[in-house]
Amino acid sequence: MNEAFEFSIKSIRFDEHYEPSDSTRLTTNFANLARGQNRAENLRNTLRMIDNRFNNLAHWDNPGADRYSVELEIISAEMKVAADGRGEAFPLIEILKTTIVDRKAGARIEGIVGNNFSSYVRDYDFSVLLPAYNADRATFAAPDDFGDLHGKLFKHFLGSRAYRERFPKLPVICISASSSKVYQRTGNVHPVLGVEYLQDAFSSTDQYFQKMGMQVRFFMPPNSAAPLAFYFCGDLLADYTDLELVGTISTMETFQKIYRPEIYNANSAAGAVYQPSLKHQDYSLTKIVYDREERSQLAVKQGKFTEEHFIKPYRAVLEQWAASRAA
Repeated sequence: MNEAFEFSIKSIRFDEHYEPSDSTRLTTNFANLARGQNRAENLRNTLRMIDNRFNNLAHWDNPGADRYSVELEIISAEMKVAADGRGEAFPLIEILKTTIVDRKAGARIEGIVGNNFSSYVRDYDFSVLLPAYNADRATFAAPDDFGDLHGKLFKHFLGSRAYRERFPKLPVICISASSSKVYQRTGNVHPVLGVEYLQDAFSSTDQYFQKMGMQVRFFMPPNSAAPLAFYFCGDLLADYTDLELVGTISTMETFQKIYRPEIYNANSAAGAVYQPSLKHQDYSLTKIVYDREERSQLAVKQGKFTEEHFIKPYRAVLEQWAASRAA
């Protein structure tokens, strides 16, 4: 039944002139920054933070800390479900692609695709399906097949011709460490990723990404305040160059400083044993305006949109397809 699905990829430059399209998930990090009367200033400040952090990490042969800049593309993956004859495209996934501009060498270097990860189906899973499943339960739980459909759709996208023709490497997704887990510093130190941390147990997010075919490692880069979670498919340290990794770190750490300043813009760095907390008070704010409460409300709205326009209309097709693709 693979012929029932067809992927297409669109891209748009993320710069100070960026405006979200009608199909963009409004909970996406970059869409939040590009709304309101402060949008242009938000975008300029964000891009400046990314470039400054990149040059701070890529300090070799870079005495003026100004050798590199980072260009970002928003990659939108749409999926057509053609089995019913309509073939309407649904905006399934949005990720970011980095390109590194080396001013000294006059070169453009392909960076990592992935970085940020946004998914309508994930909004549905966490904001609609999971609350409904727990409505009458005394103890919070998830269904045994939670995340199965999303994981299979994601892996199908990575194997699609649309992805393989556009991107030579598998994605790396970088997000915040879970505030529900405790992390222990190890003796393993990477020159760019920094010191590695190990968690005490898998989080629900880790399990969700595992169904997407991705494993996780936690690293706190040099001069960072807290470890970041890196989700990947192959070998994080061997499959990507140092500059590729710096592009991901500088981009996603900047977003986390904006959205989770309590953790990633804290005034003291994580210790040997560390548990992130959004209740932490000793932190600094960036000059970038962001409404975290609005983002949570939009996740519910977009989860319901997914239910109405994707899950319900194509439920039979999706269930039959998922059953045909055993884990």
